[in-house]
Amino acid sequence: MSDYLGKDTFKLGFGLMRLPKFENGDIDVEQVKQMVDLFIEAGGTYFDTAFAYTGSEEAARKALVERYPRESYTLATKLIAKGDNMTEESLKQEFWTSLERTGAGYFDYYLLHAVQRRNYELYEKFHLWDFVKELKAKGLIRHYGFSFHADPELLEELLTKHPDVEFVQLQMNYADWDNPGVASRRNWEICKAHGKSVTVMEPVKGGILADPIPAVKAIFDAENNGLSYPSWAIRFIASKDHIITVLSGMSNLEQMKDNLSYMRDFKPLNEHEEEVIRRAQAALDADQSIPCTGCHYCTEGCPMNIPIPEIFLVENRKKGSPEFRTKREYTIVTQGRGRASDCIQCGQCEGACPQHLPIIELLEKCQALEN
Repeated sequence: MSDYLGKDTFKLGFGLMRLPKFENGDIDVEQVKQMVDLFIEAGGTYFDTAFAYTGSEEAARKALVERYPRESYTLATKLIAKGDNMTEESLKQEFWTSLERTGAGYFDYYLLHAVQRRNYELYEKFHLWDFVKELKAKGLIRHYGFSFHADPELLEELLTKHPDVEFVQLQMNYADWDNPGVASRRNWEICKAHGKSVTVMEPVKGGILADPIPAVKAIFDAENNGLSYPSWAIRFIASKDHIITVLSGMSNLEQMKDNLSYMRDFKPLNEHEEEVIRRAQAALDADQSIPCTGCHYCTEGCPMNIPIPEIFLVENRKKGSPEFRTKREYTIVTQGRGRASDCIQCGQCEGACPQHLPIIELLEKCQALEN
């Protein structure tokens, strides 16, 4: 395996997007501290947050920055071009706000966040590519890149236009490996061809692969090796080359302990394990569930306030269990909000979906839940 940026980095990264929370929505910082301690003790170094993750950067300061020497870890955060009142000044201010929130002094990795077809031109319009280069020249960031949610053609275009990008953050997991919408494999191959390292997001596809469909569970259970379902997903991606680290958005101590149990002394998948994954992929391909990760990007601008991920979850559960109280659950998730039949087909949701789901068509099918 050739040398690349991050080759020797601990292959499990701590994603700070889905941190443990109390019932009132506040982050449980004391539990985060315990998770950070376990992670660093095991050899972990890569922490990933973002300006847009509510409370996450502040939690990183309290649980990590104020408690460990700065040189003992690497911290990544992100700037995102979204919203109705964007200006070049307000977008660049995101960096300085992140620096203040974290107290980190500098960022080891800095990303232009969630680049996709609907917003990639904004990063050019507001001179943000030049901005991150200036920050690097000043020593305020060590490496810069972008997180990507689009097609291989756009990725090729961006890496050709910005050859000094050092790394790309991609959605990669065994469910999306050959999914034409997400194109995990092809995007990874393009990054390698351009000599770019990759950090991985969504290795368990928003939790879908942490609690997979029964057919996939049966395949893994038959191995009788005691490994958890998430371990198969994370180890599959961590076995690829040009990977800096695989980010796991751990939400409690138990998830941290499970991940460290197999990543502390990580070994790539062997040939038999790769075949097990291929059988799991075939089982997923045969499944008709809606592969929604619940990221809620689709709902942020929905004019009808439709809880799209929650409706899709009800639909999936209905298929999975004849005893599921479909009408009751549908009524609960749509109470005081829009229903599937309220969709005006504006297309905002489809433009925002990182999974590239045909949401309008799916909502039409979900109208049957109302009967």
